[in-house]
Amino acid sequence: MKSRPQMRLRPYIDVQMPEAAMVMAAGLGKRMRPLTATRPKPLIHVAGRSLLDRALDRIEASGIPKAVVNVHYFAEQVEAALAARASSGGALALHVSDERKQLLETGGGIANALPLLGKGPVLVANSDNLWIDGSSDTLRLLAHSWNPDEMDALLLMVPLARAHGYEGRGDFHMDPRGGLRRRAGARVAPFVFAGVQIINPALFKNEPIEPFTMWRAWDKALAKGRLFGAVHQGLWFHVGTPASIAETEAFLAEA
Repeated sequence: MKSRPQMRLRPYIDVQMPEAAMVMAAGLGKRMRPLTATRPKPLIHVAGRSLLDRALDRIEASGIPKAVVNVHYFAEQVEAALAARASSGGALALHVSDERKQLLETGGGIANALPLLGKGPVLVANSDNLWIDGSSDTLRLLAHSWNPDEMDALLLMVPLARAHGYEGRGDFHMDPRGGLRRRAGARVAPFVFAGVQIINPALFKNEPIEPFTMWRAWDKALAKGRLFGAVHQGLWFHVGTPASIAETEAFLAEA
């Protein structure tokens, strides 16, 4: 496992981390073609390590004991990669949430995996986002900011100006307390969802196992004023196209 950049990080040693994490790895990776013609996007390498392993490395280093990975596209390849990782040792217990019969998107994928995730808060990470810690350990910073009395979802946010590889208009506005509201229409919003969040699984209670996006759950939290954000302090990259791989590797070489 590659070590983190050599810097002094505030470790938040006393933070209670979630007992489970989920890595979203089932998508078709259409924008990454032709690289995804023969392999799933999470197994594409950036600077010598797969996107899936990079996400799992961070989860394991944070102290979370269990990770669930959903599979659909080239599911056997992802399962083989997880088996190889498990056989090499490590403290992270790995589980597969099978979506071979139907790709369930982000929200449906979490709903399908609930029996594996448990009832406590869950850290969810998209496998196509890569980050470098700033002055604080990113996952522990997110856990430090989590308040179950006020929140049903806490999203890691990156300022639009620092969202490398991102081509949209932003996702959210954020108030001084961290409360979020959606970008309106064609306007620009100052923050981008960085693909990492802590969620209360109760958001998915009674949801059918069918394809739906995270917005169904986020809208529930928004309606109750329980959707919050925490700003990422370091570098962040969306690795969504073949061209973005070289761009990300160039940034990593300089970091």
